Amino acid sequence: MAGGTWTSQNKVRPGVYINTVSEAKASGAIGDRGVVTMPLSLSWGPAKQVVTVNAGEDTFETLGYPITDPTLLPVREALKRAKTALIYRLAGGTAATVTVDVLTATAKYGGVRGNDLSIVIQSNIDDGTKYDVKTLVAGVEQDAQTVATADELIDNNWVIWSGTGALTASAGAPLTGGADGIPAAQDYLDYLEAIEVHDFNTLGLTVTDASTKSVVATFVKRMRDDEGKKIQAVVENYPTADHEGVISVKNGVVLSDGTTLTAAQAVAWVAGATAGAAANQSLTYDAYDDAVDVTPKYTNSQIVSALQAGEFFFTANNGRAVVEQDINTLHTFSPTKGKAFSKNRVLRVVDGLENDYMRVFASSYIGKVGNNADGRNLFKGEIINLTNQYVGIGAIQNFDSQSDLEVLPGADSDAVVVNQWIQPVDSIEKIYMTVTVR
Repeated sequence: MAGGTWTSQNKVRPGVYINTVSEAKASGAIGDRGVVTMPLSLSWGPAKQVVTVNAGEDTFETLGYPITDPTLLPVREALKRAKTALIYRLAGGTAATVTVDVLTATAKYGGVRGNDLSIVIQSNIDDGTKYDVKTLVAGVEQDAQTVATADELIDNNWVIWSGTGALTASAGAPLTGGADGIPAAQDYLDYLEAIEVHDFNTLGLTVTDASTKSVVATFVKRMRDDEGKKIQAVVENYPTADHEGVISVKNGVVLSDGTTLTAAQAVAWVAGATAGAAANQSLTYDAYDDAVDVTPKYTNSQIVSALQAGEFFFTANNGRAVVEQDINTLHTFSPTKGKAFSKNRVLRVVDGLENDYMRVFASSYIGKVGNNADGRNLFKGEIINLTNQYVGIGAIQNFDSQSDLEVLPGADSDAVVVNQWIQPVDSIEKIYMTVTVR
């Protein structure tokens, strides 16, 4: 007996033709947040590459230092709130090297960290014809190999070997000549080209150069307006951006161990915190992790002026450094882009919804669902499903799927027009209270 599935009733042979399908249901879910990216001048690691560092992960071999080392301060501060950091080393620098007779050891990467490497060559106690070759980082052994000749050595995570012939014992030969690279303007352009193909929430720029800040701001505007990738950039002291996609950090903080961070250094925490904040979360009055004070401090009139200019900054509050208001640089408002767009919590709702639409529609609808009444109803159901998830977490309120959403056929046979009205939920930030004593 014939069998199989059917699309139309055109079978010739007698048989049973059965289609087993699932009921059409919305498939989308709210996308995850928490990914920050930063271009940095580092002393170890691959240059001109995007390296993924997850919160809690060991950074010793990938970036050359433990996360607690001062050289990785931007990474540490960003990962206080972000779950993932996409780190891009801007310039590689010069690799340290040392030669012991026929053997040359060259640091795997350029940078001053290579000067902390040393090589120890000792006779093997079990086989007098062989040597134990050890690679030390800051005096701690990281690799050991037992070989008879130099050409038997295998490159490790720290050094690249070269040379042939019999080895010579050495109590400790330090690598020297390692130097950090100095980033140029082109390095930042290369970074933006490299990071464009990655998915992330915020970009943190920890430099003070005005031209670089301008380039990054232009990149973010293009990504948001032309590419549909709703990201934000965090920079220091650049309120002239006047755009919802750019956050400008005005001042820094003092950590509990006495370390003072400038506004440029505090960018890393703001970028990480912004990336990690959920759509129903505001950073207003949120405390900077492990910070006990701010620097510099501002008067009330200076604070008011800074807020009106669209600046993000910290104020001292009971031994903590708290975010005065979670805003971006947008401060010139229009009928189509009102004050609500300057609030980062509201923007996270709008951006999150748009990013979710792009992701779900591209994977499940475009080119896959017919543009007829049934297809558009399925499409509409997906929009309602996603929106209701934001309603469920308190990010959107008063949504009525009957009156606040239209899914219509477009002018072309393959086009759909969607009109939606939403009301993002902001946080309570101003309390006007009258207390009457009788």
